Amino acid sequence: MERSKLSLKEAVAMAVGTMIGASIFSIFGEGVKVAGNVLPFAFILSGIYALMVGYSYGKMGARFVSNAGPIAFIQKAFGDSPVVGSLSVLMWFSYVISIALFAISFAGYFLPLIHINYEVIHTIVEVLVISFFGAINYFGGSRAVGRLEFWIVVLKLAILFLFVVAGLSVLHPEYLKVHVSSYTITGILAASVIFFLSYMGFGLITNVSENIENPGLNVPRAIFISILLVMAVYVSVSIAALGALPADEIAKYAENALAVAAEPILGKFGFFLLSFGALVSITSALNATIYTGANASYALMRDGYIPAPGFLVEKRWMGKHTGLYLTCGLGLFFALFFDITSVASMISLITTVIYIGVIFSHLKLADSVGGNRGLIFFNLMVITFVAVEIFVFQFKSNKLTFLTNLLLFVASFILEYFYYRKRRKTSPIVRPTGEF
Repeated sequence: MERSKLSLKEAVAMAVGTMIGASIFSIFGEGVKVAGNVLPFAFILSGIYALMVGYSYGKMGARFVSNAGPIAFIQKAFGDSPVVGSLSVLMWFSYVISIALFAISFAGYFLPLIHINYEVIHTIVEVLVISFFGAINYFGGSRAVGRLEFWIVVLKLAILFLFVVAGLSVLHPEYLKVHVSSYTITGILAASVIFFLSYMGFGLITNVSENIENPGLNVPRAIFISILLVMAVYVSVSIAALGALPADEIAKYAENALAVAAEPILGKFGFFLLSFGALVSITSALNATIYTGANASYALMRDGYIPAPGFLVEKRWMGKHTGLYLTCGLGLFFALFFDITSVASMISLITTVIYIGVIFSHLKLADSVGGNRGLIFFNLMVITFVAVEIFVFQFKSNKLTFLTNLLLFVASFILEYFYYRKRRKTSPIVRPTGEF
């Protein structure tokens, strides 16, 4: 067995590092605005959504090993169709935007912490952070990235664990008292859709499955362990925060609600600690996203499913690093030259649509990969409902983003149907399990 392969704990760390990223720190306050002190129940419900999707990812990931991840599953079910190709373009685009968002978020948290707020310094930090983790991916390979991610996640969980323990020690039970009403149920459902984004990351395990030890066994294990671990963290953190401060106080702070909630517990040190934790989380998510995005994009370029300069893929000096160069380069481009705040919300919709594609593929292939058809169909209905809710939310909150979403989906399909599909040389996107 190759020592360059990721172990089970490193694969779990990769997923946890991506899931517990910037979202839990940056949108916690928004979640409290929507759900109030019943936010822990919303985290449980959104975790159940993730487990529903993870069921199909686990079954398919154990059977079909490919760094193309969900696109490989959909292709296996529906063949070389324009839908598969257009989803490939969309998935890659989501990685690029995610990298840009993490870089911008890192600069946004780091500079105020050191009391510097110059635009040029902001730009320099974005360049340095993407370059740094791109270099780690280039020189270190799977093992180095996995080890780094493991220790970053350990540090991140240690900070959140300290916050939870300290929060529970000063818990005010009256702050957590639930008054059941129709608004309570509505708040839980709405917040569960918002925080479903915070669980998006477990699927990245399938984008590095070719690089995982014994993928047929460890891919599904890593998916379920990571989802359950993250669910426990989110619920514990939300209980600690809401038990330390009244919900209406936390709701006043949109971007740094957890850091504010840490002050009554740990004083000024708590504010610094949670701000530092946010930086660690963003760093972890950026590291994992660059690694998985580069692997997925190269696998899809190799098989002609996303745009790639074919002559470069064959060059010795480019080779397997082509995906890394292009993914990091485009991520940096978006971070430096585009205001992607509104566009970033498209990531959630793109990912949810891909989830629907994977579950539908599982339904079609259930006889060969295993799984209960009734359960798969139920999961498909629930996640489709979540996608509709995201569409409705975007339509109500930002018409421009909603229209951009539609245009992006249509443009990806047209580009695939009239151009890339004709240029593609069909090759196996899924490698035989015996190769691992």
